[in-house]
Amino acid sequence: MAKWGEGDPRWIVEERADATNVNNWHWTERDATNWSSEKLKSLLLGLSVENEDGSCEVTEVSKLEGEASINNRKGKLIFFYEWNLKATWTGKSKTGVKYKGTVEVPNLSDENDMEDLDISVSLNKEEPETPLTSLMKTKGAEKVREALGSYVGFLKTEFTQGMILPTANGVAKPQTTSQSKAKLDKTQVGAPAAISSSGSGTAAPVNTGVKIPTCKFSMRETFLTSPAELYRVFLNQEMVQAFTRGAATVEAERGGKFRMLDGNICGEFTELVPDEKIVMKWRYNNWPCEHYATVSMQLLDRSSETELKVECRGVPDSQEEQTKEGWKRYYFQAIKQTFGFGARLF
Repeated sequence: MAKWGEGDPRWIVEERADATNVNNWHWTERDATNWSSEKLKSLLLGLSVENEDGSCEVTEVSKLEGEASINNRKGKLIFFYEWNLKATWTGKSKTGVKYKGTVEVPNLSDENDMEDLDISVSLNKEEPETPLTSLMKTKGAEKVREALGSYVGFLKTEFTQGMILPTANGVAKPQTTSQSKAKLDKTQVGAPAAISSSGSGTAAPVNTGVKIPTCKFSMRETFLTSPAELYRVFLNQEMVQAFTRGAATVEAERGGKFRMLDGNICGEFTELVPDEKIVMKWRYNNWPCEHYATVSMQLLDRSSETELKVECRGVPDSQEEQTKEGWKRYYFQAIKQTFGFGARLF
């Protein structure tokens, strides 16, 4: 018999105070099917594209067949998902004529990269020919591809929380992921994603913050409204709940906290200049604990428009593109669609 505290470290219960899955050695599995079904519907419904011929929008997800699960073995996460989906799109021409068609994706799977997806767009047989079909086959199909890529990103980050457990010193081993056929997922998704083990040379201590490689970037967007009204959109709790389509907490004062999108985004206001500037500590909930980016928003009066300049500092290197896409989708586009502040994109 080995002495107390000696022997194969995989079986030393003292490695975790709760003696749960010591060192993440044992195989664990989590069913992601129901969560995935709801997530896919939320990402697809409301997708819209527009050009000089009119506009198209995904209005219904009529079929969603498949399954998804995540396995953890020796600290490695292995993702399995396979979906066959069908959605309805509705088009409206500039003259007000409405059309209907379908979008089908038969092979959303961990075995396929996003660029390999078969996205079939068609117009219902009883409908007359319309150039809106071409719009959906090009820009519409690309939007669907981006949304499905976001689903994969959420699956690998949001749904995996807690699957890699801390050990004795409160440190979780870096998470690694694998596809069922050892394929690397090359897809850059437009949604929050967890920092990968390659993004940092050391593991992330729980509740202490960590030094990780970070970056900074800027974005500009124009809104058809006044600086005062746009300022209210970010600081008024009811307006935040409107464009995020869910519960939110917003304490509109310096040092005030905010929380939105089911807790996926939270932070604190550090500087508020009415109608001109907002500075905040800001984070996705899947970033390393206590790591915040600094987000500065300047509202510039451009006569009949307001130019919003957003500068983000301290964003994890591996999250740059996902964070940009998240701001475009969940802030810029959502605000325009909700309040009618639509304008050209930069």
